[in-house]
Amino acid sequence: MPDRNHTDQVGRSTADQDAPDATDQVGSVRHSLTLLLPVAAGAEVVLGLVGGLPGLGLGAAVLGAVALLTGRYVAGAASQDSGYRRSTRLMTSRLPGIGDWYWIVRGGLDPDGYLSSLRPQLQRLYAARLSERHAVSLHTEPAKAAALVGADLWPWVDPAQPPPSTTIPADRLDALIDRLDAL
Repeated sequence: MPDRNHTDQVGRSTADQDAPDATDQVGSVRHSLTLLLPVAAGAEVVLGLVGGLPGLGLGAAVLGAVALLTGRYVAGAASQDSGYRRSTRLMTSRLPGIGDWYWIVRGGLDPDGYLSSLRPQLQRLYAARLSERHAVSLHTEPAKAAALVGADLWPWVDPAQPPPSTTIPADRLDALIDRLDAL
């Protein structure tokens, strides 16, 4: 019996070769085509038998049109012409407007309000500013980001750690906004 962990000349494990391909799983394009192509061919044969040559031509035209429209949709050609796809609605996808900031800051100064509303928005603003002006990622380069933000303010926007307190003092918030402007 051969060893299941033996590697071939390319460096792949024989156990990997025995595993089913991800494209053969239910819901994949290959699986969908495997099911739909015989159904389409069967429908075309039935149309040819019942309707003769005109039925065969009509069936081919309908199948071709459906295939082209489905291919266009799947390939994403309709994603830029904003009228064919419904937009995705995410819970946190709406960016705050100028009028919203009053309530975000006011809620953030309340007890336990910093964690739920103000901190995520400050982190988003710091991430954008660090990325745009300094080419530093807040999430993947925390050491560089901490050096730019400052050791005294970094704990308040550090995405990897909880903040020093659930309530932010007003002077700390002023310092965070001033530092954001200065970056």
